[in-house]
Amino acid sequence: MRTFFVIVCTSTELSCTLTIRHIGSVNTGSDGSFLMKRTDKLGFKLGIAFLTIAVISLAAVGILTYFHQMNVYRQQCEKNVKSVGRYIESLIVADGVDFIQYVDYYLEHYREIEVPMDADEYESYEREFNSLFQEKYPGKTLGVDIDFKDMDEEAKKAYFIYSHIYWVLTFEWARSDFNLPYTYFLLPDENTETVMYIVDAERVSRAGHKEFIEENPQFAPMDQDEGNDDRYMYLGDTYVNSINDQYAVMWNTWTTGEEQDGFVVWDNEWGETYSYYVPVIINGRKLGLVVTEEEIADVNREILANTISQLGIIAVIFLIAFAVMLLFIKTKYVSRIEKLESFVMSYTSSRDGAIADQIDANIKGKDEIGSLAREVVSMIKEIQNHIKFLMLTNQELADTKGDVAKMSDLARKDALTGIRNRTAYEDEVEKLECERKGGNTEFGIVMIDLNFLKRTNDTYGHEKGNESIKKLCYIVCHIFEHSPVFRIGGDEFVAILSNDDFRNRDALVERFESTLKNLSSMEELQPWERISAAIGMAVYEEGRDTCVDDVFKRADSAMYECKTRMKAVRGN
Repeated sequence: MRTFFVIVCTSTELSCTLTIRHIGSVNTGSDGSFLMKRTDKLGFKLGIAFLTIAVISLAAVGILTYFHQMNVYRQQCEKNVKSVGRYIESLIVADGVDFIQYVDYYLEHYREIEVPMDADEYESYEREFNSLFQEKYPGKTLGVDIDFKDMDEEAKKAYFIYSHIYWVLTFEWARSDFNLPYTYFLLPDENTETVMYIVDAERVSRAGHKEFIEENPQFAPMDQDEGNDDRYMYLGDTYVNSINDQYAVMWNTWTTGEEQDGFVVWDNEWGETYSYYVPVIINGRKLGLVVTEEEIADVNREILANTISQLGIIAVIFLIAFAVMLLFIKTKYVSRIEKLESFVMSYTSSRDGAIADQIDANIKGKDEIGSLAREVVSMIKEIQNHIKFLMLTNQELADTKGDVAKMSDLARKDALTGIRNRTAYEDEVEKLECERKGGNTEFGIVMIDLNFLKRTNDTYGHEKGNESIKKLCYIVCHIFEHSPVFRIGGDEFVAILSNDDFRNRDALVERFESTLKNLSSMEELQPWERISAAIGMAVYEEGRDTCVDDVFKRADSAMYECKTRMKAVRGN
């Protein structure tokens, strides 16, 4: 019986890997003198040996994988609460002085302020405050023309209600989006060893708080009487957290103003969780702690101990069985296979055809190993030719791929300005359309058109006109720096707004117009440098826009209205 194998060569630019596959056997004699008993075949013996190893290994790996996944999950949970806490802290710090004023007013007036319990949006309360502010202080801007402390109590109260609802909703959204049981903002007091819940994503009405105190009288000493009206939130909820080991992480975070490595583990009437604390410091003042919590699994120590004990027994049995099998296989077969492997590896690294003679001289025998060695020797020369062919083909494919990538990049880039062109814009629109259908509807489009380009080209030449285009491109990219910008025509640019640019869109448009207005007044600049441009913006509106192109058309229309107004002003 003669055994046949296929040796497959997989080539990269500098390496080649041999894969040897057994494809079958052919009986070369009828008298049975060359037939081998099934139990004497290397494949049978190795199969029994490795089947035993596989069964034991799978059992051990299954248990170890279980514990590994539990550990990974815990690490992910810890990372999650840290990230959410830091994210909320960044929002608060970005609010700056406004948040300081909010906290100060909260501490002075939380007992009497009536914040609606059922508020599910803050915009109407913001509009109510802005309307009241303009009525009382027409033409003035809060923080510029008038400070918070100079407003009357009615305006302060409206501002506080809007601010508190905004922060409650922010913490609630963070809690919901990241699937956390609790998120809140604490203000510790070292003197009284208490903490006050300034913002709590777990809303409690005044009536609900009364009911809680009745059910949990141990918290009554810190109760603040605010009535029992279920229409309004209970504010200033305060609890004793003594400065001891149980709350060490929280107090260390507060006193040092730095995040700690550990967590506070809670197991009380609110559940079993661990909490992470992020200090909020604005203008050098410690304002409080952002707290995010995550639920933790209840680990049974006895089960864990038994599991570890069983794993130890399995590991000992596995090691003994594996050692015995290795000794047997090593003695009878592996030493010859290792020698063949060494020759094959030398060949794959050196491509030296002379190694075939060394294999033939050193690997002998009538079993599968000897047959395999002879097949390897007989195929090395053919493999040599295949390697050369594959390396040449692979290099040609790599060169072609690089050329295609460069051409694709050039096709999407505007030659004059270096930004993305109309082709890239259309690709971006397709991507944005898919995101819109998936639920991402918070985006806007800004359309910008350069004025007087033809006059500049006719008067000063196309080179100066190009300078005007590049100058406008620089301004657009600089102001809308977080948005992709495209040149879709000779003098037309488009920016797609999302995230921070979307939220600050009105301010960015005003900044753009102000920048061009300042340029127009700079007499030291050349005429083609004092550029003028019309701008139009539109945001996606559900029920009104059926696609991204609808938003583009409205932005384009707004831009032309702007251009018309600019022409009217020049005419006057």
